[in-house]
Amino acid sequence: MADGAYSFSLTTFSPSGKLVQIEYALNAVAAGSTSLGIRAKNGVVIATEKKAPTILIDETSLQKICMLTSSIGAVYSGMGPDFRVLVAKGRKAAQAYFRIYREEIPALQLVRELAAVMQEFTQSGGVRPFGISLLLAGFDHAGPHLYQVDPSGSFVAWKANAIGKNFVNAKSFLEKRLNDEMELEDAIHTALLTLKEGFDGLVDEHNIEIAVVSDDKRFRILSPAEIKDYLAEVD
Repeated sequence: MADGAYSFSLTTFSPSGKLVQIEYALNAVAAGSTSLGIRAKNGVVIATEKKAPTILIDETSLQKICMLTSSIGAVYSGMGPDFRVLVAKGRKAAQAYFRIYREEIPALQLVRELAAVMQEFTQSGGVRPFGISLLLAGFDHAGPHLYQVDPSGSFVAWKANAIGKNFVNAKSFLEKRLNDEMELEDAIHTALLTLKEGFDGLVDEHNIEIAVVSDDKRFRILSPAEIKDYLAEVD
């Protein structure tokens, strides 16, 4: 029997060993806007396309990168409402950790918490998998970190990675430019060049979003003015 016969069941494996609903969730990620992350020696940069579907939308109301703690943030590709749910759960987990240990949660621990939530939605009746993949950037006592979390609940650390509709070309571009000695400023320039490579139209400070976390352990989203200055440097 074909896998299609199992399309409506989240908790039943197909004969080929797949949960077909997770395959569909990954398709939703692949249809989302391109997002990427680069880990440098002294920090991490994450960036994403933020194109409004119509000029009638106020682009300042669109946000695809969110802070989870003062030193950890995340970007997504896929379904925005699902991202809001995971951001709320991640912030709650971070606060619970701080309340017990009186220090910020390590990046890996927060990734495990979010991955556990996403995995739980692959084996529960009456729910569906999250239709997003996350790139999570953080800086803690162990240094800079970049993790990807998928709808299945699997996660892995990366030096650089891209997700979304143009991820194949973006990853190829990153592979050619990445080196272990890259500084954060160079990583920002590389992120911008990668986005421009597959961008449909003119890249400006209003249709992309960039955030960094550096060795001061402070996560921040760059302002449009800062992005404009960086774009001028790579043109």
